[in-house]
Amino acid sequence: YATNYKYLHSLASEEPAPVSVQMLERKVAAFDIRDSEYYQDDYDLYNINFYIPEGRILAAYDKDGKIIRTAERFKDVALPKSVRNAVTDRFPGWTVTRDIYLVNYHEDKGVRKKYKIKLENGDETLRIKVDEKGNFL
Repeated sequence: YATNYKYLHSLASEEPAPVSVQMLERKVAAFDIRDSEYYQDDYDLYNINFYIPEGRILAAYDKDGKIIRTAERFKDVALPKSVRNAVTDRFPGWTVTRDIYLVNYHEDKGVRKKYKIKLENGDETLRIKVDEKGNFL
C-alpha cells in the first residue's frame, strides 16, 4: 500500500516478527481511513484500534490515510533468536514464562522495539527488558 510503505519498511528487521504480528501490521498499513465509516472531512486525526488474540495496535492516521504513529503490544510471541540467545547466555537455567513485545512507530522518530520478559528459576522470578537485537535495557 503506497501511502504507508514507510511504516512497513521501518518495521522490517533481520529477524522477522511472528506471522500473526506481521499480518496485523500489514492490515494496519493497508487500512484506508477514507473508505471507512469513521471518515469525516472535518477531522485531521483518526485513532483506530486493531485487535488479534495475541495483541493489539493503536494507529493514528492523518486525513489522507497516512500513518503518523502506532503503539503496538503483543503477548507471548516467539522471541527472535538474538533475544533468546542473549537471555540464555546471561541467565542460564532460567525459563521464559511470559513475554510482551512492544513496538512504537513515529513517522519522524522511527521505530522502537522492545521485549518485556518474565523469567523464572524455581521459586525466583525476574523481569527484564531487551531490545530486538538482544541488548539489555
